Amino acid sequence: MKLNCIIIDDEPLARKGLKEYISDIDFLQLTGEFDNPVKAMDRLAREDIHLLFLDIQMPRITGLDFFKNLKHAPPVIFTTAFPQYALDGFELNALDYLVKPISFERFLKAAMRAKEFYEVRQKNITETVAGTGASEYFFIKADNKLVKIFFADVLFAEALQNYVVIQAKDKKYITYLTFRAVEDYLPADRFIKTHKSFIISASKVDSIEANDIRIGQYHIPISRNLKEEVMEKLVKGKFLKR
Repeated sequence: MKLNCIIIDDEPLARKGLKEYISDIDFLQLTGEFDNPVKAMDRLAREDIHLLFLDIQMPRITGLDFFKNLKHAPPVIFTTAFPQYALDGFELNALDYLVKPISFERFLKAAMRAKEFYEVRQKNITETVAGTGASEYFFIKADNKLVKIFFADVLFAEALQNYVVIQAKDKKYITYLTFRAVEDYLPADRFIKTHKSFIISASKVDSIEANDIRIGQYHIPISRNLKEEVMEKLVKGKFLKR
């Protein structure tokens, strides 16, 4: 599978360098380049874009603000000369964050991560279409292999910079995925986002105290802006009182 990519960067030399790197990687295919985010909106709406290489500091609108406002945003790799924006990028669940000047080795690592992301996603989609019981499990890449995890075994998922930790009943898995990808795949009727960095299995909750959820030995925070929604999903219709 080739990943359709577009570049958005106001610097001609930066675009030229990214184009050369993309042309050297056989599973990447450049379908467009833009010096302004607004010019890319029509392409993003019309075409199936698999990967966006997006600069941050640009005239009129930053790459961060542009990406936040996209309704159907593709996976993104931020490219910038400013490392201080890395945390903002990862909070938007970027696949990666490349600081200019970008070496080919570092670019290749980011590209491989995008490839792994789509391979795992395609594996899960294929299993679902085939009707082979995929509604009860999913695959991630961990320890250099595809690992099958049953939804019923998952306690919670936690964002850890550019990785995701999936804590199952008997084992912890660390996978090179975005938190957003995991959030999108876990069934919304069984899993609840309690914090920007945590998703829990609703059936595994042992107790709730203030802004803290207890699952076995683990304590999971509830963020203030999500508390009402979390309590609604966990407690409504299940709270016995006098």
